[in-house]
Amino acid sequence: MLDIRHIVKQYSGHRALDDISLQVPRGSIFGLLGPNGAGKTSLIRIINQITAPDSGEIYFDGELLQPKHIERIGYLPEERGLYKKMKIGEQMLYLAQLKGLSRNDAAQRIRNWFEKLQIENWWDKKVEDLSKGMQQKVQFIATVVHEPDLIILDEPFSGFDPVNAQVIQEEILELNKKGATIIYSTHRMESVEELCDYIALINKSKKVLDGPVREIKRSYRNQMYVIEYKEQDGVVPNLRESPLFDLIEEKKTTENYEVTIRVNQNNALNEILLHLIPQVEINQVKEVIPSMHDIFIDQVTTPSINKSTHHA
Repeated sequence: MLDIRHIVKQYSGHRALDDISLQVPRGSIFGLLGPNGAGKTSLIRIINQITAPDSGEIYFDGELLQPKHIERIGYLPEERGLYKKMKIGEQMLYLAQLKGLSRNDAAQRIRNWFEKLQIENWWDKKVEDLSKGMQQKVQFIATVVHEPDLIILDEPFSGFDPVNAQVIQEEILELNKKGATIIYSTHRMESVEELCDYIALINKSKKVLDGPVREIKRSYRNQMYVIEYKEQDGVVPNLRESPLFDLIEEKKTTENYEVTIRVNQNNALNEILLHLIPQVEINQVKEVIPSMHDIFIDQVTTPSINKSTHHA
């Protein structure tokens, strides 16, 4: 859907984007990740043609990005931009018509969305009368009412309580199921694994990692396992000294023991289990796969260690 090629953007001595290349697959939910100030919003502003790159190109659905593509994009900026004194219904109509909808078509779609998000009685309210979270609901509708092919969401859950965050997350997934490609920009990792098929991580204006979430997590596997077991006949095996693994953590719950180990070679897990089975009753063996949060912290704090699965 988007082919971003070698984008560079400089602001008076500060390089915001340094040779950024990405491909956003059609129909995907694509996480654009990075700490504050990494360059995410600069890239989003270029995609939306709010600013232009100093060099590089962006292709939208196979064509060089042009003003006509704006009607096919929905953008929810992190800094919200509603007119505080204007009535919500009139404001929604105005914004929808800017995106190419007729007034009648816009009115019907807006009422459908108001009903879906249970805000039917808000048409004549003013934005300034709403809480931050409720304003966010309105701005979300303005972003998606024209059924764009590409939806760009910059920190869409900020300001929401958990219930409304869940409502909006379900709507995002539903829009994606209907065919929309979604770019989800955030520095909060909790929702990335639930939502995203692909991610790119930008840090200090450079892309440090990109690819399918599943592949990236697989590449970070580090042979760590949690083994939970019960003792048999009062015997507790000594796991402190073994050439097969390093003992990371050992703890006892009411009935069970739980150990976290890092295996030293690929076939060693079987040998460890063969050693344990005669002595204890094993309840479960679980591989510890790093979360996107762990990977994010690793890449942002140790940028020299680059385990990326680049596809650009």
